[in-house]
Amino acid sequence: MSRTVLVLGAGIGGIVAAETLRKLLPASDRVIAVDRSGQHFFPPSLLWLMVGERKAEEFSRPLDRLPRYGIEFRQGNITRIDPAQLEVEIDGRSLRADALVIALGAEYAPETIPGLAEAGLCIYTMEGATAIRDALARFSGGRIVILTAAPQYKCPAAPYETALLVDSYLHKRGLREKTTIEFFAAEPRPMFVAGPEMGAAVRGMVEARGIAYHPEHQVKEVDAANRRISFANGASAEYDLLLYVPPHRAPALVREVGLTNESGWVPVDRHTLQTQFESVFAIGDITTIPLKMGRPLPKAGVFAHGQAEVVAHNIAHAWTGEGTTRQFTGEGMCFIETGSGRAGIGKGNFYAEPTPQVEMRGPNRFWHMGKILYEKYWLYRRF
Repeated sequence: MSRTVLVLGAGIGGIVAAETLRKLLPASDRVIAVDRSGQHFFPPSLLWLMVGERKAEEFSRPLDRLPRYGIEFRQGNITRIDPAQLEVEIDGRSLRADALVIALGAEYAPETIPGLAEAGLCIYTMEGATAIRDALARFSGGRIVILTAAPQYKCPAAPYETALLVDSYLHKRGLREKTTIEFFAAEPRPMFVAGPEMGAAVRGMVEARGIAYHPEHQVKEVDAANRRISFANGASAEYDLLLYVPPHRAPALVREVGLTNESGWVPVDRHTLQTQFESVFAIGDITTIPLKMGRPLPKAGVFAHGQAEVVAHNIAHAWTGEGTTRQFTGEGMCFIETGSGRAGIGKGNFYAEPTPQVEMRGPNRFWHMGKILYEKYWLYRRF
């Protein structure tokens, strides 16, 4: 008897889940990946795109290459999910499955902050990163503001990397002395869940570059016409160029079918990634996994990757009886680009109690090369 698994979303977690399932399941079983886009891009490379060190095509790949690995690919909009019936509607056409892997990621909602989308450029999208590259190329000096619009967001290091890379870029162009860079953070410290030592290390790197750091500044609204930001604590700031991390939320179609909880994200078993529905799993940014220290597991590609492997192995074991079951252990790492060909790395166990145990190494050229090699590995290994 053949079975079908539907993988919803073809980001890092979705790609790993689909490819791992295809390797582990018999050829008679179907693995179907669904995404509204026909292109996959490697998100960490957006940082290099912003400062002119990458072109979009260098870290993008067409998803229609997936069938060469035996994975069926359906491009289209997912218009309905019925987790109880294991049924998904894609552009009005229904597909039934024996298991669902939901890897739809986070949806960006800059419109929830009045004026933000009109005033600034988003760090986390291809369009935003391209616009930042072009804006920096035209920039001749002034005031740059980088802000996080909410205290919890994916890729916790990315906005801090942005600040450091912009600083390095301006130095190369001889514009740093003509520029003020300020960072306004909704969170109390950088990479809060990784602990105070990691936060202090990242803050130290930012401030050592002459970048003013303002924690616990929740943006209230932005006046695009007058280039002025107002914060909930009564503070305000002016800017010539505004770069932002937008508020995140789960996609509406997931929220509407009872998959999310009061947090607005999909709760899962922290070890198996099983949702409240039988044979329905969720991985990556769309999930919420509470930690002992009171915050959820950060949203990051490394966790989506590890979770995808766990889910794929467990589905394959349940269906074939082969191999062994696996558990997600909360281990993770991320590179932290600092500019000038250097990077650091933070790694550790985020499930450790009472607080995650994470250490920082670098920055140096070794870890920068490590990130470059991983980018190449991902693109050539997966596509």
